[in-house]
Amino acid sequence: MQPVIEIVNGIARHPDHRMANPIDFCLAKGEQMAIVGDNASGKSMLVETLIGKWPLLYGNEVQYHFASSDSSLVSDHLKYIAFRDAYGDADANYYYQQRWNSQDVETIQTVHELLPTCSDEAFKDHLFKLFGMDSLLDKPIILLSSGELRKFQLTKMLMNRPQVLVMDNPFVGLDAGTRVQLKELIQTLIEETSLQVILVLSKTDEIPDFINCVVVVHDKICDPPCTLADYLSSCPVIPTNVLSSEKAQQILDLPYSKDPFHSEEIVKLNKVSIRYGERTILKELDWIVKNGEKWALRGDNGSGKSTLLSLVCADNPQSYACDIALFGRRRGTGESIWEIKKHIGYVSPEMHRAYLKNLPTIDIVASGLHDSVGLYKRSTEEEKQRCEWWMDKFGILSLRNRSFLQLSSGEQRLALLARAFVKDPALLILDEPLHGLDLHNRRLVKDIIETFCQRKDKTMIFVTHYVDELPKCIDHQLILHRN
Repeated sequence: MQPVIEIVNGIARHPDHRMANPIDFCLAKGEQMAIVGDNASGKSMLVETLIGKWPLLYGNEVQYHFASSDSSLVSDHLKYIAFRDAYGDADANYYYQQRWNSQDVETIQTVHELLPTCSDEAFKDHLFKLFGMDSLLDKPIILLSSGELRKFQLTKMLMNRPQVLVMDNPFVGLDAGTRVQLKELIQTLIEETSLQVILVLSKTDEIPDFINCVVVVHDKICDPPCTLADYLSSCPVIPTNVLSSEKAQQILDLPYSKDPFHSEEIVKLNKVSIRYGERTILKELDWIVKNGEKWALRGDNGSGKSTLLSLVCADNPQSYACDIALFGRRRGTGESIWEIKKHIGYVSPEMHRAYLKNLPTIDIVASGLHDSVGLYKRSTEEEKQRCEWWMDKFGILSLRNRSFLQLSSGEQRLALLARAFVKDPALLILDEPLHGLDLHNRRLVKDIIETFCQRKDKTMIFVTHYVDELPKCIDHQLILHRN
């Protein structure tokens, strides 16, 4: 078969970017490929080599055999998009609460302003119709839902007519309907434009049917390709419990605070409404979360789940104009944002995006003790030991001195989860906590959550688009619908 991208005995020039074995890789014409593997297995390193980010030793460079065109630039034929969380990669201007600050939204560019020009008007119109872009053109980019943002980013890339499109975790953060729609859109593009795709997946039980070639990466070794059927038949079964009984008991035996924080009602919203411009996100919402309850917060992309949580966590400026009480205290009666946050353990896609800090991973975990983005206060020895204790439970203790930016996306998510648990919070808010995790780590995190929630006076709000991710301790559900 005719090769399109080929590496023979490839070795990165820089030792930090080398796989364990020399890379032998080939994407043949007509192949639609999935690259799969556990967290930190080397998937991203392989892909970054394929797209030319890490130069190889002389004589073994990546060979590209693209069809003839007006451009000889590899970047015009090969496009790469990473979806490490619901809102893509952070830039230098992004900060944690930015999405909720309406005055900042007014200065953010719109979808129309960020889309490139396209010389082929017919192709552009076809893409716009396929992805429903006309209704999004005037929206500020930061107000797009996860599904809308995914469509924008794909449209932006495809307007350049690439021959190969590499997508890292394209289904992360999408509701079930949008996941199905995205798979159908990609398949339509493959059939109509001769596009070839390479999907990089951590959640390997959602490989689309149009994939006809699978490359498994493990321990920074790239295995020979196999068919999708052969891969699925060889997948190991994940045990029903991954957390050891010894570690589970250690969580259950954690000493309680000497000054426990008690309230019968943890969260109370009375006819809360939130608007951005002409759009109503939440409309007269009443909601009470009582002490010890475990809630699933569900709804399609754009239904207001993240906005609701931003109110609870005091990250949204509009929260102070709403009738909201937390831990029995009405918002705006004198409490500071820090008094609210010290009882809450929180992780979300927005937080992951804002936490791309070049700090030792243990400092990222320790920042949860002080509710800061980054660590601005030196940790005591007791605090370090507490951080290491939780890092051990999440299987990342060996990474404590590694820079957070050197971790894989899955390892980063585990570190942020340890950050959420480290202060033994009364209220645990987990917004898509299993993003980017492989099947083994998804089971491990569920085990930790279910064990932690057996402890006295622990309340939880859990957000996911996957029903199978819901912990078995869930006893209440709130479903939001898009206005």
